[in-house]
Amino acid sequence: MDDDRHAMKMAKKKVARDKIMATKTDEKGLVIVHTGKGKGKSSSAFGMIFRCIAHDMQCAVVQFIKGGMSTGERDLILSKFSDTCAFHTMGEGFTWETQDRSRDTEMAQAAWAKAKELILDDANKMVLLDEINIALRYDYLDVNEVVAFLRDHKPHMTHVVLTGRNAKDELIEHADLVTEMELIKHPFRSGIKAQIGVEF
Repeated sequence: MDDDRHAMKMAKKKVARDKIMATKTDEKGLVIVHTGKGKGKSSSAFGMIFRCIAHDMQCAVVQFIKGGMSTGERDLILSKFSDTCAFHTMGEGFTWETQDRSRDTEMAQAAWAKAKELILDDANKMVLLDEINIALRYDYLDVNEVVAFLRDHKPHMTHVVLTGRNAKDELIEHADLVTEMELIKHPFRSGIKAQIGVEF
């Protein structure tokens, strides 16, 4: 395609795009779900948290599962941005490591209580509930209670991001934005362990 034809095509595209954008005028706090077997659910959510930090928007993170290990995101936020982003690690590790359903349930309930407190504080413009879908999958939390709270009590302009595999249908139905990460290829299958800077 020559330069003139390309320019004409892009000009038409811009007109059509501008027309569509002119109809998008509403604002609201979104319920955002990142799920699926592919890598990148928490990473993408933390990207949004760092965007909020960059815009000096108050935000918060509650980690439901990843309690036992240090992560780059947590270390950076706690050392540099704790005045903008509250960070609460409430889990004690992956469920296959703890192997204690009653303790996992107790920890998930405590994390959910903290999450509700942070969501209700309308100073927080975004709250990330990292790996909450795992707690919901194993019924440590009642998905209907979580959805009802988000529907009935979340401040209008607060964004809530929920990550983890196997998001429940009720949550997907309620959410404004749902992304499923699809696994195509992963180095773990070739004997490569989780590596610093990539996985944590």
